Amino acid sequence: MQKSGKRFLVADYNEEGATMTLAETIYDYAAKVASSPIDGKTSEEIKKRIVDSIFVSYGARNAEPLKIAMKSLLPSRGKLNAPIYFTNRKAAIDVSSFINGSMTRYLDYNDTYLSKEALHPSDNIPPILAYAYANESSGESILKSIAVAYQVVGALSDAVSIRDRGWDHVTYISISVAAGLATLNGYERDRFVHTLNLAINNNISLRQTRAGELSMWKGCTAANASRNSVFASMLAGNGFSGPSPIFEGEMGFFRQVSGEFTLDFSRNLILKTMIKNFPVEYHAMSAVESALNLRKQIGEEQIKEINVDTFSVAHKIIVKDPEKLRPKTKETADHSMPYIIAYTFLHGEPDLSSFGDQYLKDSNIHRLIDIMNVKVKQEYDKMYPEYLPVKITVITSGGRYESEVLFPKGHFKNPYSWEDLLNKGERILGSREKANEILEAGRKIERIPVREFFEVINQTS
Repeated sequence: MQKSGKRFLVADYNEEGATMTLAETIYDYAAKVASSPIDGKTSEEIKKRIVDSIFVSYGARNAEPLKIAMKSLLPSRGKLNAPIYFTNRKAAIDVSSFINGSMTRYLDYNDTYLSKEALHPSDNIPPILAYAYANESSGESILKSIAVAYQVVGALSDAVSIRDRGWDHVTYISISVAAGLATLNGYERDRFVHTLNLAINNNISLRQTRAGELSMWKGCTAANASRNSVFASMLAGNGFSGPSPIFEGEMGFFRQVSGEFTLDFSRNLILKTMIKNFPVEYHAMSAVESALNLRKQIGEEQIKEINVDTFSVAHKIIVKDPEKLRPKTKETADHSMPYIIAYTFLHGEPDLSSFGDQYLKDSNIHRLIDIMNVKVKQEYDKMYPEYLPVKITVITSGGRYESEVLFPKGHFKNPYSWEDLLNKGERILGSREKANEILEAGRKIERIPVREFFEVINQTS
């Protein structure tokens, strides 16, 4: 994707001199991406995120919410159909997008973008792959469509936070998925805009999803947003119109949800997305590395006090709720910095088994949480989101230890290599050979039929 150096704003004008809506501005940007070559570095990073999304989906394939979803929604058949990951089953593309999307997101192990709003860009990948399979789209069009979706969701994240207004960030996913699918399908302006209109109007998601004790829905709500955007794309592609102007209208997105904003597409935001090294909420990633550093130093010494310095966003999302001190569900535990730090001190690197009942009820973990003090450091607020700073200070029977981490492995300042990604895949799949088969198929996705890529995925069990 080439850098244009231009900001695309609500106040842009079309060729006739009329003011463009934000939906039209998104269309213009997507059209430029679709008609231009993607640079090599951007292409490589998108392919890494496709592969990463498949790896983390594998780890969630047998999770209880996925079992419930498949029992509830399968068998399914529609006009357009696509495979369910790691099975020999197919479903209507909106259903396969929901199930595959829930796999991708459920473990909280997929990539992250941090700005005014924190979110997971690879939530865009399952619906684009499903639609691409059904229409036998080219690998190049897949990469460009994902590029558009990533850029749109990143620009939205940069523009304004909606969580403090009570709305969940997956509202933005509905917009970016719609833009990615409209790009994939080559929609002209009118049908592209109506894909956005239909996708957004009924996809405003409550932040209650991430408040208090977290439920199964936390890991599946983004998949539901993408499912609805698939539905919108199918309708708009056949001429179905939606409420317009969806952003600027009297009862539109600006007035009801976000307030007015502009979108800046001048920077390559794909390169600022981050692959997760551990299956925890991203704001806890530096805390894990810090705790691992201290664990090596402390050895067998008894921990008497733990002090954690962090930043406001982390405190708001993964510390402040009382449920974070005694998480009762996997969904709450992987969003609890106190739990994650305590677990790491006692057991080492968090993995897919770190949130089972035996750990949630562990009195030793509870003891460390109870002697932990977490506070916001003003200096760290100024560093976020360019950095992800945390400092942990531990008082033990033998002395005082501290460790500060500014950006963890996988952060855009410390990015994943293909070898790092292969190692992550091996950890999740339990087989380096199987992980490498998926990785190599992903590396050449623009040169093979999309159905061949799915064959590699679905041969993995």
